[in-house]
Amino acid sequence: MNPTPESPPALRFSLSELSGSLGDFGTIIPLILAVALVSDVNIRYALLFFGIWFILTGLYYRLPIPLEPMKAVAVIVIAGSIGSSEIAAAGLILGIIFLVLGYGRFFAIIETWVPQSVVRGIQLGLALLLFRSSWDFVVKDPVFFLLGIAIIACFALLCRFRSIPDLSAIVVIGVGLVAGIVLYGVPPVSLIPPPQLVVPAPADFSSAFATLVLPQVVLTITNAILATSLLTKDLFREDVPPRRFSTTIGLMNLTSIPFGGFPMCHGAGGLAGQYRYGARTGGANVYAGVIFIILALFFTSPQVLSIIAVGVLGALLVFVGIEMGRHGLKTDSYLITALIAVLALVLGMTVAFIIGMILAYGAGWIRTRNGAKRET
Repeated sequence: MNPTPESPPALRFSLSELSGSLGDFGTIIPLILAVALVSDVNIRYALLFFGIWFILTGLYYRLPIPLEPMKAVAVIVIAGSIGSSEIAAAGLILGIIFLVLGYGRFFAIIETWVPQSVVRGIQLGLALLLFRSSWDFVVKDPVFFLLGIAIIACFALLCRFRSIPDLSAIVVIGVGLVAGIVLYGVPPVSLIPPPQLVVPAPADFSSAFATLVLPQVVLTITNAILATSLLTKDLFREDVPPRRFSTTIGLMNLTSIPFGGFPMCHGAGGLAGQYRYGARTGGANVYAGVIFIILALFFTSPQVLSIIAVGVLGALLVFVGIEMGRHGLKTDSYLITALIAVLALVLGMTVAFIIGMILAYGAGWIRTRNGAKRET
C-alpha cells in the first residue's frame, strides 16, 4: 500500500523537515485546545493519538500527509459544548464509513463525477476560511502576528536568494513559546495516566449521526480526501488514490476513539502548510508525532498549549492560506471555483459543495446544448 511501489520516497530528518512538521500546528493546536476547554474531551489522549498516527502515517505514505481534527465535528463541539460520549459515537461511525468506502469503488466513481472545478473550489474556500481564522488571531494579538509575518517574509527572501532551508515555522513557534513563558510563566508538568475505555451510550449514536456525522462526511470526502489527493499530485507528482486516504482515516478513528482520541482526518490545508514550511517526506510526520507524544506524556494541561502567543499562529495560517489558494486557482473554471469558495466562506463547505455540483453540471449542460445547436 505504498503511494509509489517502485521507489517510495526516502524519509529525511533534516531541519527543513522539522520546520515543515510545525506547518499545521496553527490549525491543530487552536482547535484541540478550544475543544478541550469547552467539553470533557481529555486533551492528553487527543494529543497522544495524534502523535501515534502522525508517525504511522509518515512511515506508511513516506510523504508529509498531515492529520487534523475533523473540523466540522470540532466547530460544532465548540459551538454546542457536546460531550465526549457523543463525540466518540461520531468518531466510530465516521471510522466505519470511511474504512468501508476505502475498500470499495466509491472514490473511483466520485472522482469521475465530481468536476475538478468543484474540488479546486473547496481548496480555495479553505484558503478563505484560513484567512478568516487568522483574523481572529490578529485581533487578539496584533504585535506577535506582525512579528510572525515579518519572520516568515524574511525567511522567504533568504530562501530565494540564499541556499538555506526555510526554518520560519521553527522560529515563529519558538518566539511564541518564549513570549508565552515570559508573560504567563512555565506551565505545569505532569505525567499522563493510563487511558480509560470510552463506551458511548446507544442514544449517543443517533444524536451524533444527525449533529456531527452528516456535516463532517461531505467535508472529509471533498477536503480531506479528494482535495488532498489532488494536492499531492500538484506538490509531489505522486498519485495517492483517494481510497487510501479514506482507509487510513477509518483505521485511525476506529483504533483511537475508544481510548479517548478525537476524530481525525487528513487535510489539504495541512498538506499545504507542511509543504510551505519545508516538509518533503514522511520524516516531517515523524517529527510532528514525537512532539505531540511528548506533549501528551509530560505536558498534559491545557495551559501548555495556551501559553503560545496566538499572534504567531495567525501568521502561520496566513501563509498556509496563500499556499492553498495558489493551488486552488489551478482550475478549469475560475467562475465556478470562485463561487464555491465564496459560498464555503459564507454558508459552509457542505452547501458550497452541493451548489457547486449543480452549477458545474448546469454549465456543462448549457455548453453541450449550445454546441449541439451550432452543429445543426
